[in-house]
Amino acid sequence: MRKLKLYLDTSVISHLQAPDTPEKMAETQMFWDILKTGKYDVVISDVVIEEIERCREPKRTFMDEKVTDINPFIATPNQEAENLAVEYVNKKVLSQKSFDDCMHIALSVINRCDYLVSWNFRHLVNVQTIEGVRIVNAINHYQEIKIVSPNMFLK
Repeated sequence: MRKLKLYLDTSVISHLQAPDTPEKMAETQMFWDILKTGKYDVVISDVVIEEIERCREPKRTFMDEKVTDINPFIATPNQEAENLAVEYVNKKVLSQKSFDDCMHIALSVINRCDYLVSWNFRHLVNVQTIEGVRIVNAINHYQEIKIVSPNMFLK
């Protein structure tokens, strides 16, 4: 049986150190411990790396170190991902201001991930986005992506 493939957006890595949201931080740390076992194939992208690089120190270094703990595959944006992200904007799944979130979705889809994992309830983990992505993907002959929060992987 193949491992499930998970795409992590930046919010997951960021919540490993989030004392202002202690419950999410604790759940993220438990999720991270599962990822470190190799139970899942983990994907992040150059978009995630760029978002980490925009963080201030010492959080940036902390997040960089945590990423190395799980040895993820790093997906590189390409024209196919860009086109799909533009389609999400054109179909009003998300706005142009949320283009990086559209790229997270597109990169998770074209890299055939089973799940996009995020704490971003405003733009990603919500019914409107999930349904919009499902429709755009179906119209464009892409597989469905499940968009969930890290606590969905906890027992």
